[in-house]
Amino acid sequence: METRNVDCWLTDMDGVLVHENKALPGAAELIDQWRRQNKPFLVLTNNSIYTPRDLSARLARSGINVPEEQLWTSALATAAFLKDQAPGGSAFVIGEAGITTAMHEAGFVMTDTAPDFVVLGETRTYSFEAITKAIRLINAGARFIATNPDVTSPSADGPLPATGAVAALITSATKREPYVVGKPNPMMFRSAMNKLGTHSLRTGMIGDRMDTDVVAGIEAGLHTVLVLTGIADRAEVERYPFRPKEILDSVADLLEDEHPSGGKKSTTKNSAAE
Repeated sequence: METRNVDCWLTDMDGVLVHENKALPGAAELIDQWRRQNKPFLVLTNNSIYTPRDLSARLARSGINVPEEQLWTSALATAAFLKDQAPGGSAFVIGEAGITTAMHEAGFVMTDTAPDFVVLGETRTYSFEAITKAIRLINAGARFIATNPDVTSPSADGPLPATGAVAALITSATKREPYVVGKPNPMMFRSAMNKLGTHSLRTGMIGDRMDTDVVAGIEAGLHTVLVLTGIADRAEVERYPFRPKEILDSVADLLEDEHPSGGKKSTTKNSAAE
């Protein structure tokens, strides 16, 4: 499948549309282009701290107009997965508004008394007391879920420990590995496609990481596009035994020129096979 045949798009946020809260080249224009073309799309992120409303406001400050209903987070994907697993269930949740709001809206009761699940999301205020409670509940039989596997998250002062790092601590104490819903689990993309009502055969995924975006996109059967505005560069690509369908300098390469006749001309270049 070529890019021009993609009917629906999923795109990562950090490193693809924005970097340190600044819009990357072509990002705002690409979102506007999809809107003009009536192409369904979702902006995805493994970050489970923020609600879609929060993220929409943050993107707007960068000059990118994405309504909250077109944002899909690892928190939303986790809540959707658990709702399917145990409708009306209970959970002990470690995290901030993104995951707690998503779990409430999915119909879960928050409790520290014999919950069905212990759900670990990202937060800037991990407490020893909460981690201890999670360990004891998991040892007592609660199923261990993590929103994403990221061991660090960026900050202005350098890397911060994130969900994956705290999950490793809990695993060391309980000998229980969490089920991780966010990327690189292709379930993140499948749940996004379910939300849009689309099929993998006509869906594209844009990301900046080989180890999450591209591998999960391939496993979900999507048309994968790697952009070089984030984590990966061409040397990084060579380290992996798989390849995206396309490698682009930025999402600006996906913009299309208007012809006087009203047709479109794609400016997309740099096939991964080249």
